[in-house]
Amino acid sequence: MAATAATTLSVGSTTSLGCKGSSISQSKAFGVKFNSKNNLRTFSGLRAATNVSCEAESSFLGKESVAVLKQSFTPKAQKENKEYGNIVQPQASYKVAILGASGGIGQPLALLVKMSPLVSELNLYDIANVKGVAADLSHCNTPSQVSDFTGAAELANCLKGANVVVIPAGVPRKPGMTRDDLFNINANIVKTLVEAVADNCPDAFLHIISNPVNSTVPIAAEVLRRKGVYDPKKLFGVTTLDVVRANTFVAQKKNLRLIDVDVPVVGGHAGITILPLLSKTKPSTTFTDEEVQELTVRIQNAGTEVVEAKAGAGSATLSMAYAAARFVESSLRALDGDSDVYECAFVQSDLSELPFFASRIKLGKDGVEALISSDLQGLTEYEQKALDALKPELKASIEKGIGFVQKEPVAA
Repeated sequence: MAATAATTLSVGSTTSLGCKGSSISQSKAFGVKFNSKNNLRTFSGLRAATNVSCEAESSFLGKESVAVLKQSFTPKAQKENKEYGNIVQPQASYKVAILGASGGIGQPLALLVKMSPLVSELNLYDIANVKGVAADLSHCNTPSQVSDFTGAAELANCLKGANVVVIPAGVPRKPGMTRDDLFNINANIVKTLVEAVADNCPDAFLHIISNPVNSTVPIAAEVLRRKGVYDPKKLFGVTTLDVVRANTFVAQKKNLRLIDVDVPVVGGHAGITILPLLSKTKPSTTFTDEEVQELTVRIQNAGTEVVEAKAGAGSATLSMAYAAARFVESSLRALDGDSDVYECAFVQSDLSELPFFASRIKLGKDGVEALISSDLQGLTEYEQKALDALKPELKASIEKGIGFVQKEPVAA
């Protein structure tokens, strides 16, 4: 279908890019609008232009993404105008592999990653039913080439040359299940997949989604360590959903513009180990004691809220995919040289006495560049008590993951 003279590519709705945000970068939404009075060549089914205006609101892409895209789009468009007319050609140069791509999180995550202009190859792996997912996605007119890989025999080929590997594989929570109930099943799945990552793309950024993250990230670290390829800067437990939820719930409660809200979430990724630091909310916001209690508990139990609402039909798949796609995009921007990328993640850390801890981190080309310790300074009495209370549970989960690998042989 022919595009109109003014076309908008958006992942979320739009507001001005020039809005005021926090002093530390946030990943929010983006829209890219192309305006032209001429008949232009198409890119991804859209009309392109030399004048690129970028707008942001609430998606996994933020103003930093827009700035990078703008820098990439505009010179390209200007150059191509001289030779071929108005053509936009983003720099798509990264390979992303999703392991567990036919599942409830994997499918929407694959769709969102397929939309990224930074991805050139999208490899989808699962033990079954992934061929149809890949065929479906391959019809989307975005730059990345989609390939499917089924079963253990094809896993190595899926991973070779990958820059980012995302693991949402595993069984979802069902009503009445805790993340710990998932441990025995998902621990083996993560161990096997991380062994393959170690053998085929040890330098890739590795994003762990499979629950319980408080245990599966230590499992991954121990596997990589025993394989002799562990780089703590490149292993991430994806806790972005906790931040997404905190931002959403706070904005709703305090009637704030969602694009302006940024709440750091620290600790872990289950129950009371999830600690939203509401006193560090940007913009500066005042909460009553009752609001702090209510919001903290809701953020901690938000996964259960979805499990119960779905009444046995699944867990938080769509919001998890959204959050995971945001973290993938942040990783790709960092790999691409953006020097202003911050996210929260569960990583090896020295911010507490625990070996792994979720906090805000700065991402760079080589992974974690810095742990942001300032969020943990000047906590309220409520937050300090909650931080102290979460540590024993988080410690036990970490030790459970490490102990699992130490009792199991690692494939040669």
